[in-house]
Amino acid sequence: MTTPVDSATLILKLFELRREAVLREARGWFLRDFNPQTLEEALTLAGGPRNDWFRMVIGYWDMAASFVVYGAIDPDMFRTANTEMVATFAKLEPFINDLRRISKIPEFAANIETVLRGQDGIDERLAVLRDQFRKLAISKQGP
Repeated sequence: MTTPVDSATLILKLFELRREAVLREARGWFLRDFNPQTLEEALTLAGGPRNDWFRMVIGYWDMAASFVVYGAIDPDMFRTANTEMVATFAKLEPFINDLRRISKIPEFAANIETVLRGQDGIDERLAVLRDQFRKLAISKQGP
């Protein structure tokens, strides 16, 4: 059984990793500029010049979520401390099954999804975030 102190210690270590310069830049790009509205846009953005950043962000969050899946971190504490992962998955979720099929990696972002599906009201929260990101992307485009 994971203790609260064990969970907190691992969460703090994960936070330290998030501060690494390239990962910080990649996360910023993902949250700010990765706003696909179609599968084709998702594939173009994920496979374009920022493919390494895309893989870095998803890889980081899936690794972090795996600690929850395998019992090293308390799920509720993790979800409370890592709300950015929700925003990250909100951008992927509409395309996740197609991305898994096309990449032939059925476990792509599976730990993220597993952790988030354990949260009450997650589908509504993901939908709200997607709507906010869509509006933000539209406002950046101008009139």
